[in-house]
Amino acid sequence: MDNILGDAAERLFAQTCTPDVIRLAEQGQPPIEAWRACEDAGFADALVREEHGGAGLGLADALPVALAAGRHLCPYPIAHTLLARAWLSRAQRPQPAGSIALAPHGLAIDGKRIAGISVPWARTADYVLAGIGGQAWLLPMQAACVQPNGAHGSLDAQASWALDDAERIADGAPLAELAAAAYAGLIAGAMDRVLAMTLDYANQRVQFGKPIGRFQAVQQQISVMAEQVWAARMAAQLAFQGRDGLPQPLLAGLGKARASQAAPLVADIAHAVHGAIGVTEEYDLQLYTRRLREWRLAGGSESHWHERIGGHAIASGMDALSYLRTSLYDKEAA
Repeated sequence: MDNILGDAAERLFAQTCTPDVIRLAEQGQPPIEAWRACEDAGFADALVREEHGGAGLGLADALPVALAAGRHLCPYPIAHTLLARAWLSRAQRPQPAGSIALAPHGLAIDGKRIAGISVPWARTADYVLAGIGGQAWLLPMQAACVQPNGAHGSLDAQASWALDDAERIADGAPLAELAAAAYAGLIAGAMDRVLAMTLDYANQRVQFGKPIGRFQAVQQQISVMAEQVWAARMAAQLAFQGRDGLPQPLLAGLGKARASQAAPLVADIAHAVHGAIGVTEEYDLQLYTRRLREWRLAGGSESHWHERIGGHAIASGMDALSYLRTSLYDKEAA
């Protein structure tokens, strides 16, 4: 299933989420056709229960889609939509038609409006599923007042809604864990592509009569980069462990923490190897490294999740091995 679903996602995203489409999205042109092709292919409903019209797949089966979305920088929140629709299905809530961004943090109710300074995917999503005061709210982007957040090329934006346009869904929704899993998959996929781009450049760029990839200093940097990329891939696999289409909370946080920790290292090494060309507008590397730095913080940085997991471990009163074997993996002690 992984190969079938992942290969199909790779083919679709390669055709519809080209660098030109990504650049147009960053300039304010929503990727409507790209999203429609994705939804028509059924990826958005992969985790939705069969009785609700979905494929009813397990969470681990959806990881290849999230990785492919990161690898091709899909300019719409497909990884978020997968997990948001999975939760809505299990909460017996109607599925909105369109893409859904997860915003567990950063929005607040101010009088008769809901507002956030940097709302995830606000420029391309159809809805935002936001966590506010322990409650989940479904916010339609069509009714939002959207302004740029000041970050170059960001698909996030400052947004606000009239309270009457918002729909309160439920209390205690696991939006933080859902977002953590989604971003872990996106980061791992994007870093995989950055590594491939860096290897290609190192093997093609000639200096002093030979490719720079043959110099020991460059090889050392790329080896560190590869280590971080594969660590993030394993972290994403942890984040996509769960039951009934939803992630285990602490594993999702652990996966996001490790992926976030790797993101700036991979971005820095990629630019060190590429040199000045890597930051130019016409070169694709900067599309990926800008998004990696943004996704590192989105849904909680490594510091946020390390603090949360560490606090839970201390409160459990267990030794480290017992905690890993039981609480972290949500298993009973033997």
